[in-house]
Amino acid sequence: MALQVRWLGRAKYKDAYALQKALFGTSTSDYLLLCEHNHVFTLGVRADKAHILVEPAAVDAEVFDVDRGGDVTYHGPGQLVGYPIINVDFGSDMTPRYVHSLEEAIIRTLFDYGIGAAVLEGYPGVWVGANSDNPRKIAAIGVKITRGRTMHGFALNVSTNMDYFSYIVPCGLTGMAVTSMAQEGVDVPLAEVGEKFLGHFARIFGFDDVNYAGVDRSAPWAIRVEKDDNEHRAVASRLNQRLKRAGVDPASGLVISERKPPWLRLRAEMGPEYRQLKSFLRKMSLTTVCEEAGCPNIYECWQQGTATFMINGDKCTRSCGFCLVDTSKPLELDPEEPGRVATAVSDMGLSFAVVTAVARDDLADGGAGAFRATIDAIHDLDSGCGVEVLIPDCKGDETSLATIFDARPEVLNHNIETPLRLQRAVRPQASYARSLSVLARAKEAGLVVKSGIMVGIGETIDEVKTSLFDLRSVGVDIVTIGQYLRPTEDHLPIARYYTPEEFGELRAYGYALGFAHVEASPMARSSYHAKTGA
Repeated sequence: MALQVRWLGRAKYKDAYALQKALFGTSTSDYLLLCEHNHVFTLGVRADKAHILVEPAAVDAEVFDVDRGGDVTYHGPGQLVGYPIINVDFGSDMTPRYVHSLEEAIIRTLFDYGIGAAVLEGYPGVWVGANSDNPRKIAAIGVKITRGRTMHGFALNVSTNMDYFSYIVPCGLTGMAVTSMAQEGVDVPLAEVGEKFLGHFARIFGFDDVNYAGVDRSAPWAIRVEKDDNEHRAVASRLNQRLKRAGVDPASGLVISERKPPWLRLRAEMGPEYRQLKSFLRKMSLTTVCEEAGCPNIYECWQQGTATFMINGDKCTRSCGFCLVDTSKPLELDPEEPGRVATAVSDMGLSFAVVTAVARDDLADGGAGAFRATIDAIHDLDSGCGVEVLIPDCKGDETSLATIFDARPEVLNHNIETPLRLQRAVRPQASYARSLSVLARAKEAGLVVKSGIMVGIGETIDEVKTSLFDLRSVGVDIVTIGQYLRPTEDHLPIARYYTPEEFGELRAYGYALGFAHVEASPMARSSYHAKTGA
């Protein structure tokens, strides 16, 4: 049986938790998520909050209540955290047998590094010196099993800041010591430990097929970005360094002036409909992603009288390596913009409107309020008009996302953009886990959910299929797959052009996974033929 393994790198706890819940409740596939977190204290269902001994904010930590057993635990940088979401059948003593199997995988991993570890009778987790006068806990375990499917998992201290364990009563165990691999004299990269653990986990649980995808092939905490005095060269250097860390040779990329294959050559049709729409949008002081992002389909769509409105300004707070949108300092929001968009939709006679936005990390709600206002304004003016919103991740903030979800757009779109390995190279301020969690939350809210992938940056077609598998596993209904086209020399190079036959292969694979609609073609973009899939 196949095990889907995702090495997520540094992931926010709330994003990993939402992703777990989606995979636990929506998918039947076996997953192992491996990651590390920022400082966070988690409280199991029987936890005593008094076991957090400090004000969490004073030590830059968050607190989360979770639906697993156990007391308070700590997660943070330098700690390997694993979340198996797998199907198990251990009979009537399912939970203890599963926990012991998980402990055994950790014990074997530590043994690979010369650290003798074992279980300590009467105490959960994995311990160093379990049979000595000085037992030291090196790994915590807290799980949930419902109808033979598991959630939560373990936390193995690799090079953790041990001061944080003095801020809590770990697992409610007073007077018990805690240690790490580093404290035991073993200094190794976290990702390497994760790889060792994966091998033991797969063997113990009987997985003979492992489908792996991960962030940068080198450990993300070892990143060193070269600087250059020349701004243009510095941009290229940063992008190339990201690609190299992800295992892509930038030097092998296509020259930007190279002639495109026949299936990517478009004729610019600037007929009367195009010019009329352009004039109308200027009069209404509206921005479109068609222009700001340099979409190649602008002529076709505008000739047909359709456009994707971009709200919250035209300046983005992120620096994705593929996007042409301006990244200078954003302006204040225009409170009249939602009403103007709704008026434009009505005047254009649209039965389906697409609204997107720049990322606004400078705003407390990430721009969610403006999305809500725009959806409401369109629905209020024309109750029969459907609305698709293509949203940023709002930093994964649940309140902000709920603000958008509660407006009940007909389609909720958030793009994963690229496979896991290339995430840091392509969109360094985003997160694969966070994006999957946003989509999972949207599905949980009862919305029709959509996402998109661009190809040709250096991924393999199998990696694209893996991402499609992940999207479907969290409940995504509609997916778009299109060819990446480099806007300028200051953007990521194109590794290769996918053929129409390869898009056909991906389309067929997507439908086989169960997507309701798959838009896969060289020119497909997030909002291309949006009404068709809605």
